[in-house]
Formats: sequence, C-alpha cells, structure tokens
Amino acid sequence: MGKIIAVNAGSSSLKFKIFEMPQETMVCSGIADRIGHENGIFEVKFKGQKYRITLPLLDHSAAVEVLVKSLLEQKVIDSYDEISAVGHRIVQGGKYYSSSTIMTPEVEKIIESLIPLAPLHNKPNLLGYQAFKKVLPSIKHVAVFDTAFHQTMELQDFLFPIPYEYYEKYDLRRYGFHGTSHKYLTLEAQKLFPNKKHLRIVTAHLGSGCSLAAIKDGKVVATSMGLTPLGGIMMGTRTGDIDPSVLHFAALRDKKTPEQMYEIFNKKSGLLGISGLSNDTRDLEDAHLKGHPKAMLANQLFVRRIADFIGQYFIRLGGIDVIVFSAGVGENSGFYRQLILTEIESALGLEYDRELNAKVRGVTTLVSTPNSPVAVAVIPTDEELMIVRDTHALI
Repeated sequence: MGKIIAVNAGSSSLKFKIFEMPQETMVCSGIADRIGHENGIFEVKFKGQKYRITLPLLDHSAAVEVLVKSLLEQKVIDSYDEISAVGHRIVQGGKYYSSSTIMTPEVEKIIESLIPLAPLHNKPNLLGYQAFKKVLPSIKHVAVFDTAFHQTMELQDFLFPIPYEYYEKYDLRRYGFHGTSHKYLTLEAQKLFPNKKHLRIVTAHLGSGCSLAAIKDGKVVATSMGLTPLGGIMMGTRTGDIDPSVLHFAALRDKKTPEQMYEIFNKKSGLLGISGLSNDTRDLEDAHLKGHPKAMLANQLFVRRIADFIGQYFIRLGGIDVIVFSAGVGENSGFYRQLILTEIESALGLEYDRELNAKVRGVTTLVSTPNSPVAVAVIPTDEELMIVRDTHALI
C-alpha cells in the first residue's frame, strides 16, 4: 500500500519512523533535534547506516523540509508518491477521542483547545502536524492520541473527588497517558494467550515516565496517570501521587510559588529527588549494588509504589492473568523487574525463572513458569508501530 511515517513532535525535537505497510516492516528511523537553533541536528538511520548533519533548524517546518528532502537524497524513497500517510502522536485528546482519527480542520481546533491540559505536548504535536501538512498537503494525516485507549474507564474510575462542577466546567478528571503503548502491549499479550478468554492484564510501562494500566477484555478499566503525566507511580523526576497539601505546605515553608513547586514535583522529584544522584535507573542500579543508602531508598520507594498499584488492580480486575513489563526500564532491566517481583510474589503466588529474568533485554519473553497462577511477560513496546497500524486502518 505504501509507506507511512509515524511522527512524535516535541518542543525542540521531532522523532520519526517509516514503515512499509501492510507488511509492518520498518524502513528507517530518525530525529531532528535542537529545533529552534542554528546548530540543529538531523539524523536518519537506513539500511544499517547512519546519516547525521548539523544545520539551522529554526522551526518545525524547517525540520520537516530537511526530513522529507533527505528521504529522497538517502534513497529511502524514489518519490513522495510512495508516502501514503503520516500518523501523528498527539498527547491529549481530552474527552473527545476514544480512538485515532483522520485530521481535519475541526480536529485541529479541538487539539488546539486542549493545549491548556498539555501545554508542553499538544502545542508541539500540533506544530509537527502543521509542518508536515505544509510539506505533504495531498496525503492523509492521522491523529493518534495518548489518552484515547483509556477512554473506556467508568466515571467512578476517572473522576476526582473534588466538587463536581470542576469536571463539568473544566473537564478536570483522570485521562491517563502512554495509551498507545498500553494498547500495543495489550494486543501483543493477547497473542501469547490466544485460547484465554476474558484476559485480565496489568501493563507496566516503566521508563523515565511510568504508568500502569488495568485491562480486561482488551479495555482499560483503570490507569495510574491522572489529569497530567505527574500522577500515578513515582517516576524518574516526577512525584506520582502524593498528598495534595504537600504542595501548599512546602510552598509556604520554602517561600515558593505554586508554579515553582509544580516544577519541582515534575522535574526534581521521584528517583532523582530521593536519591540526590540521578533520574537514570542505570546509575541508581549501580549505586544500589554499591550500597548507596539513598539510591537504595529511592529504588525501594519506586518498587513499593508499583507493587501498591498492582495490588489495587488485582482487586479492580478480580484477579490478574498476566503482568507485562515494558519500556526502557521494564523491558531492559532484570534488576528492577526482580525488585518488583520480589515485592509481589508472595501475595500473588508468583513463580518465575530468576536466571531468565536477569538475562532478558528487549525481547518478548515469558519469565514466569507454567505453574505460576499469574504469568509474567516482558514485551518491548512499539508506539510508532501502533501509530502506523492505526493510521493504516483509517486510510
């Protein structure tokens, strides 16, 4: 059918992958980085080779122009006619979208109206779309929302216990994020158990940002992140769920504004805040093994929060059939999987191969034994492929 580009546009970067569809073969990948600077960086990987240049990338339009021009120069394509569509990651779809949708002027306006709910994401996501639309105006563009997969939650699962008028007036509620990843992991987990009906899954997307989702019959019933990606479990630099009065009390004592405290909760807390060392789990694993007290404490908090949510989801689902570990930490770190599994194995009666778990990195693997009442799987996530699948289905 042709090639589809999956795009993830940030404020200063634009990541992309190109897939041949319907074969789902990845053709190339790349990034335009330092957008807005004279010394921008553009990199593309194709057929085992890496092409990298430094040049002015003053805005997203300039980055996209460099991108599509390089596809011809590097002979990724012979003609722009080979590109059948572009799928765009959009972080916040609000209450409006429970699935991906073809971009129209109306959809564009709704995404723009949701910028206050995700100012660091929706605005650059939209800039990325507008840049591609300008360069490739004659093809279909599809919006793939991070929040869409979580729209199956019931009212009592997504509503916050604050005056109801705030939900009515401002749409303040739990939205959840990483939905494209959780959807992909759900579909891949179902492939591992084709004969199992009514599969109850807990997907753990553990990277720099982390979220868990409870999924039954392929639909989300609960997820950890809230109105923004700050909520849920503790993360690399984010607090996760805490007593809301901490912000008020700390701001008063430290003579900081709520905005300054919010910045601290987002960028200086979590693993970084407790350890005082790093938000990178590779650094903390090394420090933990060397007996660094605060690194060990940070890791203990991290796994305890994850265990708490898994226990909560066990109740919400009426049991768990499979736990899926994924994303940078979940799919690559046997050390952190071991810490988490140790925390929950007694309660769930887990049986798993410790040696196998220690070795698995980025490969779909069942690390639980056949006798384990709850299966434990490592499944590498592929959000770009999910974006492309949704785009292909819509066009």
